[in-house]
Amino acid sequence: MNKKVFACLLAVVMLLGMIVVPAAAKAEGEEPAKEIVVLYTNDVHCGVTDGMGYVGVARVKAALEAAGKEVILVDNGDAVQGDVIGTLSKGEAIVELMNDVGYDVATIGNHEFDYGMDQFKKNVSLAKFQYVCCNFLDDKGAAVLKPYTIIEKAGKKIAFVGIDTPENFIYSFCEGNDGQDLYNKVQETVDAARAEGADYVIALAHLGVDYQSAPWTASEVIVNTTGIDVVLDGHSHTDFKLAYGQDFVAVKNKEGNEVIHTSTGTKLANVGILTIAGDKITAKLVDTSAMKFMDMAGLLAEDNGVGEVVKAAIAKNEELVNTVVAHTDVDLVIKDPVSGERIVRNQETNLGDLCADAYRAMGETDIAFVNGGGVRDTIPAGDVTYGQIIKVHPFGNALCTVEATGQEILDALEMSVSSMPGESGGFLQVSGLKFTVDMNVDSTVVKDEKKMFVEVSGDRRIKDVEVLQADGSYAPIDPAKTYTLACHNYLLKDMGDGYTMFADNKFLSENVMLDNQVLINYIVEKLGGTVGADYVDPYGQGRITIVQKGN
Repeated sequence: MNKKVFACLLAVVMLLGMIVVPAAAKAEGEEPAKEIVVLYTNDVHCGVTDGMGYVGVARVKAALEAAGKEVILVDNGDAVQGDVIGTLSKGEAIVELMNDVGYDVATIGNHEFDYGMDQFKKNVSLAKFQYVCCNFLDDKGAAVLKPYTIIEKAGKKIAFVGIDTPENFIYSFCEGNDGQDLYNKVQETVDAARAEGADYVIALAHLGVDYQSAPWTASEVIVNTTGIDVVLDGHSHTDFKLAYGQDFVAVKNKEGNEVIHTSTGTKLANVGILTIAGDKITAKLVDTSAMKFMDMAGLLAEDNGVGEVVKAAIAKNEELVNTVVAHTDVDLVIKDPVSGERIVRNQETNLGDLCADAYRAMGETDIAFVNGGGVRDTIPAGDVTYGQIIKVHPFGNALCTVEATGQEILDALEMSVSSMPGESGGFLQVSGLKFTVDMNVDSTVVKDEKKMFVEVSGDRRIKDVEVLQADGSYAPIDPAKTYTLACHNYLLKDMGDGYTMFADNKFLSENVMLDNQVLINYIVEKLGGTVGADYVDPYGQGRITIVQKGN
């Protein structure tokens, strides 16, 4: 038996240990307490048919219920954005599918806000499940959503406390005092749930494990609070089986008690199964390979019609999605073609160059920026469909142009590289510029409590910045000169990713066209419909030179 098959069988055996016929009654007429199972997903990002898909989630849920388990299905945020089905419906189609799958509770992620606050409110109103978040506050300091909800199963009260990352930049998420405001709000909510009689407290968190998310990571919340039994996590797309070689880790809280911390990855690579049996809590991740063997063994129940609903939702957009809008002779990448690691958030790529060039050309400006976090998917060589373009730019951001001084451009570039060598969604892919990043210089960018740019307090990493001239040559940037800059409303108007330096600038144009149309129009109108040899190098055209530490 090869290792892959053995691993799949082992996963099934582990799952089968949870899907068993209820034990015989302890005494005549006395039924044993049923096991409680919390199914959990996170960072689905519209991956309704990826991994095990929503059909797989529905079938696991039905199988557990058929085996006599008390099942609660929850999600930990970033469900409504990431693919065409979400973009074209502004998230509504995903919420409706979650209703059909049978979700009970969900918290919000930072991408639940990508279609604007009005649409966010509409999506929440469409949900037949309960959205919870304790640290999303309005301008009066009141919670916008229910901080927590309690569900009673098998005689036990289980509280679900929602926590969203303060890395939202636009709204208030208790981000102050070096994390303490967040810890205090979570503790206040947990205490309230316990006072209401909760036997268990499960945090539905969209916090993650990435160091750049400090001081708001899930482990930091755990070590600074008490009373939480489990943290089901999202945001960093961490598959705990891959990252840690186990389904969950135990993190000690403020009192030294162990708290289960787990996350499933992204796009339904796994579904998490948290089991509460008596006083014992265990967590396991089940992937598609385990699903296949369960199917062969006849263990999976029907999907209760979810498959047909998913097909109908996809078919609704299929003609538009499959429309060919352009062609590329080269692979356009966000990942390193050698290592397979994502690089668009910490170095130049050819797709980053293309997207930035599109903004500069369609905005008719000197310079253009596109944040790496807004360039979401690779385009392989061949015909390019509308659906592929939307996967690259799924947010529906709109082209804007402003006047900006050379100094503001320099500050923005310094902000862009402040998290390197780590990733940052705010890393800027550029057009009309070239420069060097000296990693021998530690970043001196100062940010406020919301990680918004304040100033550069010392030496700068960015060197030798030059601006493209009309004749194709480059000239050193002039800090006192005014340039024209193209980007989108998220960065220029909403200070997305912490870019505060342009918020008060003179706008030359606002919301001209959506980002996906900017890219289509550039390829069609400026490149003759085909991306050619100018973009052949996956690592870009040499606009961003990185001098590694020690060199």
